[in-house]
Amino acid sequence: MNAAEEGRQQLDAVSVLNAKRTLLQLLARAGVSSGEAEELIGLVEAGALALAHREVGAGGRSAPGEKGEPYESGWLDGAQAVTDELGGLAERALRHAVASGPSSTPEDARPQVRRMEVERAKVAVMPLYLSFTDVSDLDPEVSEQVLTAVLGTMNSRQRAGYAGRLAEFASTRRGRLERLYAQYGPGSAIAIHGRYSLIHSPTSVAVLERLAAAPTALREEWDAAELPPAWLEGLTTAWGSPV
Repeated sequence: MNAAEEGRQQLDAVSVLNAKRTLLQLLARAGVSSGEAEELIGLVEAGALALAHREVGAGGRSAPGEKGEPYESGWLDGAQAVTDELGGLAERALRHAVASGPSSTPEDARPQVRRMEVERAKVAVMPLYLSFTDVSDLDPEVSEQVLTAVLGTMNSRQRAGYAGRLAEFASTRRGRLERLYAQYGPGSAIAIHGRYSLIHSPTSVAVLERLAAAPTALREEWDAAELPPAWLEGLTTAWGSPV
């Protein structure tokens, strides 16, 4: 590594691989399988490339110095080519990270939900839920079953980006969600009403998002999982009512 490279504070390939192997070993000690750990790391890598592509693409470009129009045109074309290649790398990294079956599997297929996908969804829903209401003693504690049904409505790539989709849903529907949880959630006058029990679970945010985006697919997965129909009916009523 020369002086210029030192000044840029860039890691060399060996150090990056060392960090990755260290993380894999630590996750293994915590009981995370190598496949699940590789998937998580792959998503982080794909996300880093995607963010870099977005940042480079958003920045205003101008050729250094005043060297004439031909130079500037060539410089800008070269910069665009590099940006496009970075986007391609991000796309390939994501495709590799979410690969869950043979290459012949259609991209829009909905494969069996994996444990790590459920765990990622759990991490995503809790802070969103707490931004609207408090933890409830009446939480029915069916997170895994409910989230499996929710994730079952999506393909692998959609699941990989579901945390972002949830955050966008919570942001764009914030006022409506605040009113819903105030009227039906913890501390409300109907807090113990059975059909609204799921509103006391952090998973309710994910169910509401699917009710808005893919209601038919959600009902299919809900029935297949043999979850209480009243819970889904209660959320449907609460979401559709003029709260």
